[in-house]
Amino acid sequence: MAVASIQLGQLWRLNETGDYWLVTKQYSEVFASYAVLRKVDGSDRDVRRVKVEKSAEGVALPGFVLAPESESL
Repeated sequence: MAVASIQLGQLWRLNETGDYWLVTKQYSEVFASYAVLRKVDGSDRDVRRVKVEKSAEGVALPGFVLAPESESL
């Protein structure tokens, strides 16, 4: 699912497990952008760096969908 932009504090749901992940950092390297996500209610080791996919529709995190604001944890 593509969105206009990825922002700090957004919640994304992992397709495989249904776990929620919080965007804590975003940065760019030479030709790619990355988002750092931390698992909600996870330990300090539950951190992932995910490459941001860009398309004409917007940006997305592969394997994740943006959690609707109406979903409660």
